[in-house]
Amino acid sequence: MKWLFSILLILLIAIMLGLYAYQDPGYVLIARGQQTAELSLTLFVILIVVGFALLYFALQLFFGLWGMPGSLRRWRLRQRRERAWRETNRGLIELAQGQWEKAERFLIRHAFDSATPLINYLSAARAAQKQNRPDKRDEYLALAHQHMANASFAVELTQAELQLTHGQLPQSLVILLRLHAASPKHPHVLYLLARLYELLRNWAELKQILPALRKRAVYSLEALNQLEQKVYRELLTIATQRGKPDELAAQWKDLPRAQQQNPDMARHYVRCLLTLEQTDQAEVTLRDTLRHGFDNDLVYLYGLITVKDKDKQLAAAETWLSGNENNPVLLLSLGRLCTRNRLWGKARAYLDASVSIQARSDTYYELGQLMEKINQPGHAADYYRQGLLLAHEEKLDDALTVTPIAPAMLPMLV
Repeated sequence: MKWLFSILLILLIAIMLGLYAYQDPGYVLIARGQQTAELSLTLFVILIVVGFALLYFALQLFFGLWGMPGSLRRWRLRQRRERAWRETNRGLIELAQGQWEKAERFLIRHAFDSATPLINYLSAARAAQKQNRPDKRDEYLALAHQHMANASFAVELTQAELQLTHGQLPQSLVILLRLHAASPKHPHVLYLLARLYELLRNWAELKQILPALRKRAVYSLEALNQLEQKVYRELLTIATQRGKPDELAAQWKDLPRAQQQNPDMARHYVRCLLTLEQTDQAEVTLRDTLRHGFDNDLVYLYGLITVKDKDKQLAAAETWLSGNENNPVLLLSLGRLCTRNRLWGKARAYLDASVSIQARSDTYYELGQLMEKINQPGHAADYYRQGLLLAHEEKLDDALTVTPIAPAMLPMLV
């Protein structure tokens, strides 16, 4: 509609000028020396307008022809960029669909003309990685670095990740350590380092970056807690395998308080102590941990430990009866401790109470052992038989509760 109003306005102005010129056309006199030229004002104005129009179009044509090579170059560049964009888009779609060979071909075909060559080469490197072609992957990564030297961090991070995925752990470690030194707070670098240390079973180095992993929220809280427990368990196991009680104690002392109070971690530490025959320290650890909360597995393990001060051990265990009078595991452990203290009657009372609450094969086993000690082989045989009948039905969650198990076998549990 705007152009229609514009045309009408121009026509209206032209009509008004025409009427004005018709009433008084005026004249223009041009003189040079003895020569003169006279023409109407209307014709003169028309000639001036037409002249300016011709001059304008002539200049436009001249400059257009003059700049045609540059315009042609810009047009061809624009065409190449658009073609490269289309090819890059197709390559990324193929990459997302798992068509690695097609993705690589589309991404590389016009990468030189792409406005984002870094994306082309990094994506092509991932496609080559999926095709198990590490040589082409490294070639594309080198091209990415060549085209965008200021993006070297991103290129090296991608290279380290791809090498890690491909199993080239030493090469990946070299790059990640360099990137970590340059940017120690970078979340993805920390994540890849954690994965790499776990694959290398380098628990000591992984332990060093645990605080940074937590601070930067690299893992979810649950995943990080599981990773921490795995690291600390492995470090305790390594100290145990070396046969060094002092190193084992130092590793335990270095654990965060929350981990020391964790029943699973305490149980593992106690098993390590028992492997190194550090029974007194194992008993102390169990008592300290149970002070923060009752745990059946720890109570069960407490009843299997033999220490020098047996009376003190029994007295400590009996304090846990308050509020747990009907706990079959606690009663079983008390029966074992009483048997070890040669308190036959008290031991039988605890074991009978335990089996009356929950029939367990290990409780029957302890009753059979007790009957043998007090010279009642007939009763011992009956308890052993009942225990065997229950043994094949039980599916206990923890290895410590496998029946029967004697205290002398504890070092074999680790």
